[in-house]
Amino acid sequence: MNQLIHNQMPNNSDMLCPSEAIIKDIIDENSTIKTFVVELTEPKQAKAFSYMPGQFVMVSVAHQGEAPISISSSPTQSGPFHLSIRKAGRLTSVMHNMAVGDFIGIRGPYGRSFPMKELENRDLLIVAGGIGLAPMRSVINYCVDNSSRYNSLTLLYGSRTPSDIAFKKDLAKWEKHPLVDVRLTVDMAEPGWNGNVGLVTSLLEDVEIDNKTHSALLCGPPIMIDAVSQILQNKGLEPKNIITTLERNMKCGIGLCGHCYMNGVYICKKGPVFTLEQLNQLDKI
Repeated sequence: MNQLIHNQMPNNSDMLCPSEAIIKDIIDENSTIKTFVVELTEPKQAKAFSYMPGQFVMVSVAHQGEAPISISSSPTQSGPFHLSIRKAGRLTSVMHNMAVGDFIGIRGPYGRSFPMKELENRDLLIVAGGIGLAPMRSVINYCVDNSSRYNSLTLLYGSRTPSDIAFKKDLAKWEKHPLVDVRLTVDMAEPGWNGNVGLVTSLLEDVEIDNKTHSALLCGPPIMIDAVSQILQNKGLEPKNIITTLERNMKCGIGLCGHCYMNGVYICKKGPVFTLEQLNQLDKI
């Protein structure tokens, strides 16, 4: 049986009960993305809360629904955790109108994280588009805080316009760090923009890839992930060294509702992080 197949479902109803969390701070990243700094209100739960880059939580607001949100902070940074949320629908619009001191519901963390241990002593290429930088922010800060464990980190980040570039403070910090090489591009320039103009795939032209030492981590629109994956394979990177995340209508986070079921796998349980090799296996089931 393929190791990705998950047949056993949890039956603990307590896993569906959210814990209360308070919004400690709100950071405006751009016109549509805010980072909410949150902390569980029950002290023992707050102290025990732990996660790894790539995991997500289910976020809820009373009478407004629930949605999966990637954790955008790094577990190397103690205290409250960060949720970077793009205003896109009912729940996220309500959250964008919330204030410091308001309360939300949190379940999790859930899902499979990026294999940070396996990625040690490798050169990392991170390719992100738009809000796709949110989970990668967790990865990058984790690597920066453990910089002796990783050879190098190159970030290729694409946005629609310069005004849409998110996490500007983080980008400025990473640009100064010896581990990180930051390369930005925008689809459309604005007055004062002197950087690259074009799709994020255009930044790959100047990136040298060695399958023996490189691993690529991708997060963004599906069309971007498909295009970048193909270019990387053309450059000699094997599917096992291309890692991405999937968003597939996750509703419960624990494999009960079936909304994220795909080819024998519950994405919320066996993902959202997959290698391209694993995704290719799913396509054959």
